[in-house]
Amino acid sequence: MCPVRERITLFCKSLIYKMMKPQDLLIILKKMTRDGKGLSCRGLAASLGMNPSSVSESLERSKKAQLVDRNKKRVNTLALHEFLVHGVQYVFPAEVGRVGRGMPTYVSASPIKEQLTTTSDTYVWHDVKGSARGQQIEPLYNTVPQAIKVDNELYQLLVIVDTLRMGRVREREIAISELNKRINDYAENQ
Repeated sequence: MCPVRERITLFCKSLIYKMMKPQDLLIILKKMTRDGKGLSCRGLAASLGMNPSSVSESLERSKKAQLVDRNKKRVNTLALHEFLVHGVQYVFPAEVGRVGRGMPTYVSASPIKEQLTTTSDTYVWHDVKGSARGQQIEPLYNTVPQAIKVDNELYQLLVIVDTLRMGRVREREIAISELNKRINDYAENQ
């Protein structure tokens, strides 16, 4: 390979390595749950339907973004809160697709739906075995529907994130309040 092309390839690889990916957020959120708090890379990978090397690379990116500590054990809740409230809608915007079967999300799932008086549309993550039919939203990562079936805490965190990704002002206020509760709970139990 020519030296210039090799340098460009290395630069592109380093750039891709430094950029956050949607699965990074999924892994961080899993680390905030009771089930995910003490999990190793292998444990996180198994619980999220990912491979261990992807989880390891993700935690390294999250460390560089200062979303986890330098040991990659604890979530930096202040940085995560700031990112979710002010940046997630721009970095990982939600896309609404066609109507189909899936797992409820956004304003159609707990903890958001109970706090709204009316919701006209139903929103779901695509899943053929899902319990609802509605507008499909692309989840942060393709294994989300499987991961949430065994972890309700992660499910609620992802619903909050979807609300922050696409919600209107009132919905976002509810999501921020719910996020604050979960972040405080995580911080208290460290």
